[in-house]
Amino acid sequence: MFEQRPGEVVIRAGVEPVATYVYNDPNILRPYFRDVFAPGAIQVTRHHPPREGIDRMDHATMHPGLFLAFGDLGGADFWRNQASVEHMEFVEPPRSQTGRGGFVVRNRYVAESRTVCEETCEYTFLIRPQGYVILWDSTFQSRGSSFSFGDQEEMGLGVRVATPIAVTGQTGGRIFDAEQRRGEKEIRGRTAAWCDYSGRVDERFVGIAIMPDPGNFRSSWWHVRDYGLMVANPFARNTLGKGEPSEVVVQPGERCRLRWAILLHRSPTEQGVDIQEAYHDCISLLGK
Repeated sequence: MFEQRPGEVVIRAGVEPVATYVYNDPNILRPYFRDVFAPGAIQVTRHHPPREGIDRMDHATMHPGLFLAFGDLGGADFWRNQASVEHMEFVEPPRSQTGRGGFVVRNRYVAESRTVCEETCEYTFLIRPQGYVILWDSTFQSRGSSFSFGDQEEMGLGVRVATPIAVTGQTGGRIFDAEQRRGEKEIRGRTAAWCDYSGRVDERFVGIAIMPDPGNFRSSWWHVRDYGLMVANPFARNTLGKGEPSEVVVQPGERCRLRWAILLHRSPTEQGVDIQEAYHDCISLLGK
């Protein structure tokens, strides 16, 4: 299920690709998953790097696939690669068993030679009836000094979807949330239990749904774009939610834990996948 290469880990379900975890890239100074696939080896994230004449070329080093990034963490911009997330170690190396696998990493967030905080992140990959599921569990802490998450729209767990399934793509995709809203105009800046970005590729309906853990410190506002971006952001109370400005301060010895489930799905038709039903399954997995 796992193949370790210099600076990356290739994840497969049997012989089919699922994703590649990249933790050492000279151009993108934070870890990410590139080339993410739904069952049937159908790619649901944009090619990385984007391909001329096939993909939109914008934000190539900011939207590499599936990623966690922060435009304001400790006053530094990790979203735009103005600061770096350094891979420190595999706390638990990649291991697999029937139907599941995973690994745990430790990262250091560094800005101008200053360590802002450390992150321990556990990734779990499962094969479920609804598709492939990635459980993402990140904990941030610092023993030396406090740090804070600021209020920007470029904060949180994001995905840049494959060009064909973008709303503005060749075949026209859809953005759909748990409140039955559709598209950027209805969803952007609103909260919902989950959001799904999907569309048709080679006569099959495929997509990716992000499901924040209800146990996170705050619900997520959705930063979605018809051109192919979807971000679950619990920090942008003002910039997305139009409320009071937010500053989430983590004191020395305290922890900020964030968890998500990500569903990679495929079905013959749009009606063939029930995201709400899958949501209950995925959230129950986060609790185990």
